[in-house]
Amino acid sequence: MSRTTPADLAPHELRILVAVDQERGFSAAAQALGLTQSAVSHSIRGTERKVGAVLFDRGRKGATPTPAGAAAAAHARRVLRLLDTLVAEARGAARAAGGRGDGDAGGGVTGTLRIAAFRSAALYLLPAALGRLAASHPGIRPEVRVVRELGAGTAGEVAEGRADVGIATLGSTSPVPAGLVGDVLLEEPYSLVHPAGHPDPRSLPLVDWHENCGSYTREWWGRQDWIPSATVLTEDDGAVLSMVSNGHGMAIMPALSLTGAPDTVEITDLGTVRPTRSVGYVTTPELAHSVAVRALIRELRASRA
Repeated sequence: MSRTTPADLAPHELRILVAVDQERGFSAAAQALGLTQSAVSHSIRGTERKVGAVLFDRGRKGATPTPAGAAAAAHARRVLRLLDTLVAEARGAARAAGGRGDGDAGGGVTGTLRIAAFRSAALYLLPAALGRLAASHPGIRPEVRVVRELGAGTAGEVAEGRADVGIATLGSTSPVPAGLVGDVLLEEPYSLVHPAGHPDPRSLPLVDWHENCGSYTREWWGRQDWIPSATVLTEDDGAVLSMVSNGHGMAIMPALSLTGAPDTVEITDLGTVRPTRSVGYVTTPELAHSVAVRALIRELRASRA
C-alpha cells in the first residue's frame, strides 16, 4: 500500500477497528455495532488508507489482524479509553465547581475502572482497596477480571488497552513492560507448605501450578537439589493448597497464595536466602494521572501499610 499523508481518525473509525479486531470478522463487528457489513468494510478500508497499512487479512473464516492491525487496535482501545476519561473527569470537575458534588473534583468522577489481576491478588489484595475506593469515590465502578500471569499476563491487558490497571508480578528480571508505568506494592516471601505435623516434608512429592516459579524464583529454584520435579501440576494456587491440605504433597508458595491457609497445612520459612516475589501495578502513562487510577493506587498502597 502506498504511503499517504496521515489523516485524523474519527472516534467512530476507532470503534469499528476495535470491533473487527475483537470479533475477528466484518459481519460480527457490524452486528455488535448495529451497522451494516458494507459500512464496516468501508470504514476499515478508509482507516487503512489513512494509516497507510493493511490492518486485516480477509478470508473465508473472517478477518485476522496483521501485525500493523494488532498494533493499531491496541492504540485505538487506549485512545477510546482516554476519550471516556476526558468526559468523566470534565463532568466530575463541573459537578464539584457547581456545588453539586462533595467539593472534591475527584470524588465526583463516575464511570468504570477496568482492573486486571492475577488470582491471589484479586482474592486477597484488591477487596480492601476496593472497599475504601467505594467510600471515597462512590461513582467509580470497578470491573475486575482475573488474568493468568503467563505470557503477557495482566500487563499485556493494559498494553492492549483492555484494562486500565494491572496488578502484576514485577522485579529486576520482570520489569514494567516498555510503554507502561508502574511500581512495586509489596514484596512477598515464598515458603515451604506441607501437611501439618509431617516429620519430613521435604521428602514429599511436589505439587505446583503453571504460574508459579517465574523468573524471580527460577535461579533460586535451580540451586535447590531437594526440590523434585512436580508430580502434580494444577491450574491455580488454590488447587495446590487443597492438594497439600489433603496430604498429597508439599509446595513452595508466595505469601498472598497462603492467605487464610487451613490448619491442616504448616508453613515453614525457607530462611534468609528464600526467594521473594514483587507484586505491583502497571498502567499507561496517559491514565496514570487520571482520578480513578490514582485513587486505586493510593488505596492499594494503604492496604499494605
